[in-house]
Order: sequence, then C-alpha cells, then structure tokens
Amino acid sequence: MEESIKDRSALILVFLSGILLAYVLLTITEQARLRDGKPTGDEPYKLGLLGRPLRNDGLKDWPVTVKERPFLRPDIKGESLAALNQALDAKLQGRKEKAHKLFQHALVLDPTHVEALTEYGEFIESDDVVKADHLYTCALTINGSHSRALDNMKRTTVIVKDIDNQMLERIENKQEEFMKVPSHHPELDKVKKELYYLHIYHTTAIEGNTMTLEQVRHVMETGMAVPGKSIMEHNEIIGMSAALKYINQTMSKRFGSLTIRDIQEIHRRVMGNVDPIEAGNFRTNQVFVGDHIPAAASELDELMQEFIDWLNSNDALDLHPIELAALAHYKLVHIHPFVDGNGRTSRLLMNVILMQAGYPPIDVKVTERHEYYTAIKTGNQGDIRPFIRFIARCTERMLDTYLWLYSDAPNSTFPEIEDGKTIILGP
Repeated sequence: MEESIKDRSALILVFLSGILLAYVLLTITEQARLRDGKPTGDEPYKLGLLGRPLRNDGLKDWPVTVKERPFLRPDIKGESLAALNQALDAKLQGRKEKAHKLFQHALVLDPTHVEALTEYGEFIESDDVVKADHLYTCALTINGSHSRALDNMKRTTVIVKDIDNQMLERIENKQEEFMKVPSHHPELDKVKKELYYLHIYHTTAIEGNTMTLEQVRHVMETGMAVPGKSIMEHNEIIGMSAALKYINQTMSKRFGSLTIRDIQEIHRRVMGNVDPIEAGNFRTNQVFVGDHIPAAASELDELMQEFIDWLNSNDALDLHPIELAALAHYKLVHIHPFVDGNGRTSRLLMNVILMQAGYPPIDVKVTERHEYYTAIKTGNQGDIRPFIRFIARCTERMLDTYLWLYSDAPNSTFPEIEDGKTIILGP
C-alpha cells in the first residue's frame, strides 16, 4: 500500500516537473525570438527600441506595450456584447445619444473588444475623425489583421495626418513670430521670472508636491522654509531650480548631439537634494509604474544607448521639433531609468529639445495631470499621437502667452492664471 502511494507521488512529481520544464523552454524560446528581432504574430509591428513592438505608420517608430487581452468572466464578456448589440440597434433607430452611451458602456466592460472599437469608430467618424482613427488604431493593436479596422484606418489616417500637419503649421507660424520679437522688452525679465516659478510649481505639483505657487515663489526669493511643508518638498523645489539653471546655462543654446551624461546631469540636479545617492544614477532594481512594468535594471545601459542613438539619428532629426520633443519625453519615461524623478527629467529633456529648436520652454499644468497621464497611457496602448497633440497644445499656449506680451493688449493682466494668482505687468 505504501509503495503504491509512493509510486503515485513519484508519477505526480514527474508530471509536474514536465510541465515546469515545458514552461521554461517556452519562455526561453520566446525570449530568443524577441532578441532575434523576429515577428511575434503582430503583423503591424516590428521589434526595435526597448525590445518592444513598434508601430510604424509614417510618424516614425514609437514603443508600444501590446498586452494580452485580460481574462474577463464570461458574464462580463456577455454584457459587453449585449451592450454592443443594443448600441447597434439604437444606431439603426437613429437614437444617437443612447447609442453613444451604449458603445461607451460596452468598451468600459471590455476595453479590448475589437468589434466594439471598430463599430464605435464608424459611428463617430463623421463627427470626430481623430477619435475614430484612434479607436481603429486600438483595435489593430489588439488584432492586427482585423480587415474592417484596417480599411477604415487607411481612410482616416490620411485625413488625421492632414489635421495634425495643419496644427503644426499653425504653431510654426507663431514660432516664427516669436523669433522676431525683441529681447529687450521692458517686462520680459519679469515675465520670464514668473514663468520660471510657474514651471517649478507645475512640474513638482504633478508629482505630488503640495506647495502653492506663492509658496514656491517664497522659497525661491527668500530661501526660507514654508511652515507645515516637508523637507522633501522644499528639496524638490530647490532641485528643480538647480536643473533649470543648468539647462539654461549649458544646454538650451548648445548644438550637437545629446548624451546619456546630459540626461544623468539633469537628473542629478533634480534629485540631488532629495536622494543624493540615487541622483544621476540608473536604478539597480525593478520598479512598477501603474500598469506599466519598465525594463529590468540589467537592460538599462543598452536601452539608454539605443535611446540616445535614436535621439541623435537622422530619422529623429527629420521629425518636427514638437514631435521629437514629445517622443523623447515619452520614450525616456517609458524606459524609466531612474528610481524617482523620471517625469521631471523627461519634461526637462523635452524642453531642451524645444529650446534648441527656437521654441520657448513649456509647462504641463497640474490641472492637466489627468489628461497628461492618460495620453502617456494611450501611447503605451498603441497610439502616441494623442500625447504629441497634447504637447503641441502646451507649446502653442506658451507661444500665445509670449506673443500676447508683445501685442497691443487691451489690459495689463498676464494671460497665465494658476493657483488663484494672476501676474500683473507694469510698475
């Protein structure tokens, strides 16, 4: 009896070992395919920077995190399909508002429902071709051979690309006007100083710093602490100021290739007072950023070299400066080479690229934090264009701010209001 039990235990152990061995071999094989740059079944994608699939549709390449469809309970899938069918019925009946809500409900239940993405795109295409094109892109990220989504995207991409080009052309015209304005305007120094404080306020507030704009100004002008605020929050403000001064003095007017050392030096100043040990050094452990799992620490040296090679390549330099700045920001924060301070460093790198191209440095406002992070997440899901458009809008807003200064404005209120404070020009 005991021998029989032992025999069964041995058989079970052999069976489990076989399963484990098969899993290990499958993992090794898949990793080898990735290293060799072979396709993994996602036809619209190719392997490249970051060792992840890359989408290529004329905007050059950007990293895409292609996730497997999450496991959904059969009842959830059934509810999503039922909502889709109800949306289609409402569409046929001409009940547009109800159809909108039902399409959205279907995608809330199952965001990877390819048919729902495609049908909803077709439903809204005449009213919002940009969003429809995005939905087709999401569908193709999940199923690259979906024929209707492919056909639809062939039609919409041309239209959307023209819309994006018109936006960039409009911003270029404003940038040309910005380049013509005199540098000796009597109020320019004051405006630059206020924008300097605003940038520190916004970029630290996005990361959770609770100081107000007035408190940031107080720290910078007096060097005194703000009661009730932590030492770390003070050090974050001081670090951002040091990084901005470094960029203005050494990088903004410099021509030539950017280096890994440049990025590390920016980070060293951003985090120098917050975490002197990690400041300027690549992380040595794994980190997790929401749903995104950045590359392993052992891969960082290679990935950062690939990133710098791309950043200085002819393909990158052929991009519009706003596209290049946005993609550089996105790719660096996607790699996430540092333990902390990646967002602040990426936004500073973005501004270096813009300033070297003759644009003013831009702010991502704390009130835009949700839109900002959503656009980054959308890039992870397969469509980087919403993030580029977001950065373009921030750039245009800053150009409008500077151009207002040199216009015959009807009043003296500076058009940059945040934190309940308004900058007033004049004596």
